[in-house]
Amino acid sequence: MGKKINIKNLTTGYQSLITNGRHAIVGDEPTSSTGTDLGFSPEDLILSSIALCKVATVRYIARKNKWEIGEVDGEFELNVKRGEDGKLSSHVTAKIKIKGDLTAEQKTELLKQADACYVHRMIEGDWDIENAVELTEKVLV
Repeated sequence: MGKKINIKNLTTGYQSLITNGRHAIVGDEPTSSTGTDLGFSPEDLILSSIALCKVATVRYIARKNKWEIGEVDGEFELNVKRGEDGKLSSHVTAKIKIKGDLTAEQKTELLKQADACYVHRMIEGDWDIENAVELTEKVLV
């Protein structure tokens, strides 16, 4: 069975409560899109997924190899442009700082592995997103 998310619209702005059944976060639109900017935007959530996966992969690989690792911090940026045909083109920059007693080769390997994280590969892979249909049962949030 795949991952499942439930979302319930709140009455303020475009706020929504997003849950996977175990955890919940608030999503919203920025004020420039007439939201209240009191939660992560859809673009923030996409970029957060990439960032979390890359940083977690660095930590996982370091621990797996028993390499001395400290904090792993990152700075990620998403820029989206619309082409003449209306198609969107997205560009993500990823900068990761890895603290620890590591050689230059180990850091290079960790950054290489970050770029091979599951979410990065998933986004670059094939997507088949079905058209929305009406939900006829109550959403559990």
